Amino acid sequence: MAYVSRLKKEYQEKVISTLTEEFGYKNVMQVPKLEKIVLSRGVGAAVADKKLIDHAVDELSRITGQKAVATMSKKDVASFKLRKGMPIGAKVTLRGEQMYEFLDRLVTSALPRVRDFNGIKATGFDGRGNYNLGVTEQIIFPEIDIDKINKISGMDITFVTSAETDKEAKSLLAELGLPFKKN
Repeated sequence: MAYVSRLKKEYQEKVISTLTEEFGYKNVMQVPKLEKIVLSRGVGAAVADKKLIDHAVDELSRITGQKAVATMSKKDVASFKLRKGMPIGAKVTLRGEQMYEFLDRLVTSALPRVRDFNGIKATGFDGRGNYNLGVTEQIIFPEIDIDKINKISGMDITFVTSAETDKEAKSLLAELGLPFKKN
């Protein structure tokens, strides 16, 4: 029997029925689902020091368990001494089992390690059912060894859902365990 992550099982057993009740879907295929999670990280100082990109790629790979890739600049910016094609960041896209595993680790172990944490803001929705979350320190992830990092920096986490509206997406993500702040 193939391995199924805890959150995926919970989605199939509880979340689908809860969202169907809440929004009155007629078909199971109408229920919104989490399609992918994208972690991205800009490394502005990489223009001067190329090793910073390798550190960023390595840390994202360690956090997600999947190989991250360097992102390249699309155009020249003279004031930043930036040339087209230079590496300026890192990103990784998670789908399937690894996506659910990362979300589970984010909710259960990483977010509770944030200082003075009392929930994530509900203002990060884009109007099309996707949610953006900014993390200020990479050391909240237990996979990162604090002694081996050279600079504390943050990252952006984007949750892409198949939801049509922000309300549906917020309900889906709240059911999956993201701790939104109470108004």
